[in-house]
Amino acid sequence: MLYGLLLSLIAGALIGLQSIFNSKVNERTGIWVTTTFVLGMGFLASLIMGLFLDGKQLFDLHNMKVWYWFSGIVGVGVVFCLTKGIRLLGPTYATSIILTSQLLFALLFDTKGWLGLEKVPFTSKQLIGVLLIISGILVFKLSGISFKRIKQLI
Repeated sequence: MLYGLLLSLIAGALIGLQSIFNSKVNERTGIWVTTTFVLGMGFLASLIMGLFLDGKQLFDLHNMKVWYWFSGIVGVGVVFCLTKGIRLLGPTYATSIILTSQLLFALLFDTKGWLGLEKVPFTSKQLIGVLLIISGILVFKLSGISFKRIKQLI
C-alpha cells in the first residue's frame, strides 16, 4: 500500500508539472502543436522504455477489449482540455477542478462497475469526501477573489 501511495503522489506531482509545461508550450505555439508535441514525445519515450524493459513482449497485445485501443484518442482530449483549462483559469484552480472531476468520474466508474471494473458500493463516507473537496475548491476560489480585491484597494 505504501508503494501505491508513493506512486500516486509522484503521479500527482508529474501531472502538475506536465500541465505547466503544456501551458508554456501552448503560449508559444498552438494547441494542436502542443498536443502533438506532448503525445509524440510521450510515444517516443514509452516506445524506447518499453523496448528496453520489455523487449518483444511490448507488442504482446492479446485479449484486449476494443475500447482500450482508443486510450490515445482520449489522451488528445486530456491534453487539449488540460492546457486550455489552465490557460483560462490558472494552474491551481484548473488543476483542483480537474482532479475533482477525475475523482467524481472514478467514483462513478467504480460504483457502476463500468469498463470492466469491479463494482464497489457507494458509501456516505465517499459522498462526504467528495463534498469536502468541492467545498475546498469553492473556498479556495472565493478567497482568491477577495485577495485580489484587497490588493487592488491597497
